[in-house]
Amino acid sequence: MQQEHAVAPLVVLDRISKSYTEAGHERIVLHEVSATFAHGEFVVLLGKSGSGKSTLLNLVSAIDLPTTGDVYVAGESLGRMHERERTRFRRRAIGFVFQFFNLLPTLTVFENLLLPLELNNRTTAGDRSAALDLLAQVGLADRRNTYPDRLSGGEQQRVAIARALVHDPLLVLADEPTGNLDQETGDMVLELLDTLTRRAGKNLIMVTHSHEVIGLADRVFRISEGRLVEQHAIGAETL
Repeated sequence: MQQEHAVAPLVVLDRISKSYTEAGHERIVLHEVSATFAHGEFVVLLGKSGSGKSTLLNLVSAIDLPTTGDVYVAGESLGRMHERERTRFRRRAIGFVFQFFNLLPTLTVFENLLLPLELNNRTTAGDRSAALDLLAQVGLADRRNTYPDRLSGGEQQRVAIARALVHDPLLVLADEPTGNLDQETGDMVLELLDTLTRRAGKNLIMVTHSHEVIGLADRVFRISEGRLVEQHAIGAETL
C-alpha cells in the first residue's frame, strides 16, 4: 500500500530574529522564532502593543527581512530574493487587510478592487468578471461605482477583503481588521473574512485582540518577550 506524502507547509519561519538599533542600543523584537503554517489554516497572533506582531507580518510578506534566519512561503526563500523579486512576490502572493482599510479615495470601489490585478498585469474580461463576482460575494455589487468616502466603515472593510482576495494570493495577512469598527460590524466582517478565505482555501494570518476571532481560528499564537508561543487552551484568558 502506498504511503501518503505529507503536504509541505505553506509558511515556514526558520529561526528568525529581528532587531533594531535605537539610540545606540539594540532592541530585539523577535528572537529565533520558528513555526510552520499549513495551507488553508487560519492563524491568530496575539500580544501586547509593540510585542512584534506587525513586525512578524512584515517579515512574512517580505516588506522587511529578518536580521537572522529566513522565511519560506510555498518553498521560496524570501531572504534570497532581491528587492525587486520580493516586490513581485508580494504583489502576486500576498493579500493584505488593514485596520484603516487603505482604499484610494480618488478611485471607485471597482477601481480599488482592480488594483491588485493591474499590478499583476491581469486585465482580461475574465479577470474583471471574476472581480465583479467577488464584489457580489461581499454584498457590494451595487456600489461598484461609488467612492470610498460614501461607504460606511464596514462596507469599506468588505471592499478591502475583496481586494485582498481578487488576485488569488497564496496567503492573506490581516492586521487588526476590526480595530476601527464597532463590535456588531466587526463581527460581521470577521465572519465574512473567515468564510471567504476558507472557501478559497487560503492561509489567513491575523493580528487581533478580538475574542470572536479566537473562536474562529485553527491555531492561536502569542508573541511575548520576542518568542512565539502557541496557545493550546483557547479561551477568554488567552487574551
